[in-house]
Amino acid sequence: MTILTPTNNHGGNTANEVATQGGSPIDEATLNRLAGEFFANIPGAAQMASHFLPSLGGLAASETHAPSAHSNGVPGNTVPVLETYQRPGAVPATAQAEPARLAQGMPANFAPALPQYGTANVPSDQPYYFLSADNQFGSADHQLDNLAGLAINGGDQSYVAQSFGLPGQNPLQAKARSIPDHSATKEPEKNSFSPSLVSFRQGPESHFYFEQANQLYWDQAPAVRQQHSGVQAPFDINAVRSDFPILAERINGKQLVWFDNAATTQKPQSVIDRICYFYEHENSNIHRAAHELAARATDAYEGARQKVAHFLGAASVNEIIFVRGATEAINLVAQTFGKKFIAAGDEIIVSHLEHHANIVPWQQLAAEKGAIIRVIPVDDHGQILLDEYRKLLNHRTKLVAVTQVSNALGTITPVKEIIELGHRAGAKVLIDGAQAVSHLAVNVQALNADFYVFSGHKVFGPTGIGVVYGKKALLDQLPPWQGGGNMIVDVTFERTQYHDAPARFEAGTGNIADAVGLGAAIDYVQKLGLEKIAAYEHALLEYATHGLKTIPGVRLIGTAHEKASVASFVLDGYSTEEVGKALNEEGIAVRSGHHCAQPILRRFGVEATVRPSFAFYNTCEEIDRLIAVVRRLANAKK
Repeated sequence: MTILTPTNNHGGNTANEVATQGGSPIDEATLNRLAGEFFANIPGAAQMASHFLPSLGGLAASETHAPSAHSNGVPGNTVPVLETYQRPGAVPATAQAEPARLAQGMPANFAPALPQYGTANVPSDQPYYFLSADNQFGSADHQLDNLAGLAINGGDQSYVAQSFGLPGQNPLQAKARSIPDHSATKEPEKNSFSPSLVSFRQGPESHFYFEQANQLYWDQAPAVRQQHSGVQAPFDINAVRSDFPILAERINGKQLVWFDNAATTQKPQSVIDRICYFYEHENSNIHRAAHELAARATDAYEGARQKVAHFLGAASVNEIIFVRGATEAINLVAQTFGKKFIAAGDEIIVSHLEHHANIVPWQQLAAEKGAIIRVIPVDDHGQILLDEYRKLLNHRTKLVAVTQVSNALGTITPVKEIIELGHRAGAKVLIDGAQAVSHLAVNVQALNADFYVFSGHKVFGPTGIGVVYGKKALLDQLPPWQGGGNMIVDVTFERTQYHDAPARFEAGTGNIADAVGLGAAIDYVQKLGLEKIAAYEHALLEYATHGLKTIPGVRLIGTAHEKASVASFVLDGYSTEEVGKALNEEGIAVRSGHHCAQPILRRFGVEATVRPSFAFYNTCEEIDRLIAVVRRLANAKK
């Protein structure tokens, strides 16, 4: 079955008219049966059907099976579902949808960020989209926005049937495509940043930042208003949002907007469920027992290691070490590689962009060993100066440690070139991927990195789990950095024999459950597809950047040619804490402060910034809410 979704909110065709135009008519009984099958496939189906379509209430209930263990959010309240219903957290089939159909003149890299739901002024006390007599759609907080989306068909306004893989969809879909809409289009208001009214067109002289080699994007491709809206994302953004239960939270009475993704990402239901399942059915220590639960726990833990190895493109699972996070990962390399291979007079190179976690451990090591730290400078946009980096390299350089994506500015660094140049000088190279793995596809073999580190909580996984990738031949040369159980082959009072990597570096009982949760998070991200995620997040960043630039008194901090989803800024007349507090009052979560990256902020003459950072579950509508608050603050200072 299909839901018929108009490309504007003024269509006048009723369900009966849809059913009788062109071809064989579909009688009312057939429509009732199909509608019943559709509503029965939604959590809360019986209640909804009886509310909106009383004649279908019995049908919705009668065609369901035994109650599911999954509730509709009310404790103890389970709802009947069809056998095809996916449990919360499962990646919806629509996540693998076809590429979006774009409006004429709509650049492919921006289009995915536009929302796919209508903005009609209809009552919002019902939680579901529905077809009413005048074909308008209503929702409460867009909880099921995936059930209806607006689409552009060759630039013309027309009805578009959106498939949900339900019985009887083809006849209705064919009829919906043939129904024109003659309603007028409302002229957009000036200075409005509604996602349903604004899009960006690529003109002859404008290029997008990841397509143009020598010019900065942010001062080009001006905003051009379009009268069309609702281009589909490369995945079903509304279905994806429903996978993250925390997004339904209300803060100060407002729907939560989570723009603090660079600090930590939210967790899909599949990750939450996987961790719960581990503690309910698999909980045990690993590797050293003959009982069933130990075998299950070991399989789950080592299975997660395999997923990480595949995710990073590692040559072997033996190159993956589980730690608590990227900070511990860098400290592990400093205390093993650093202590063995770095001596007095040797040099360690970092960049000006680094998080404190990729500065302090090297300072401590340098102080202990008598080594020297060199810093790669950046330009006024926050971009690595490769020519200056070349000048720093010499025969004394033993290690280069740089971030792939700046947590404070969003700058994407040229890590492949950095690694290649470092290797030419005989140095080993560590890449801090904490901010990269949720935005970019990573292949450590293609990069030829010696070490690569990241944190699970930055890629929609649990806190307290992270990863060190290291080339196997290099890891086997390194001493353990902690001693205890699990990392030994044999112990006597005279000597200890250690395991090879990775067990050599995993002393004691590890964070088994959260490693398993990280594996589930990787599954989720890979099912969506990092290329689709990157395209959508780039569009969000462009949208936010253009919006913020129009506000008097806003200064963007970090305007690199290549950026990930960070839009740091300061606002004249306000401290970053004041801006953060005002946003929080509207339910919008951002980070304000120095972001554990004081050197790079001081490079730009500031001590702190407001840092909204985006993920694939964010929308243009949420960005509009942020821009509205910042604009209100700016206007108050006029």
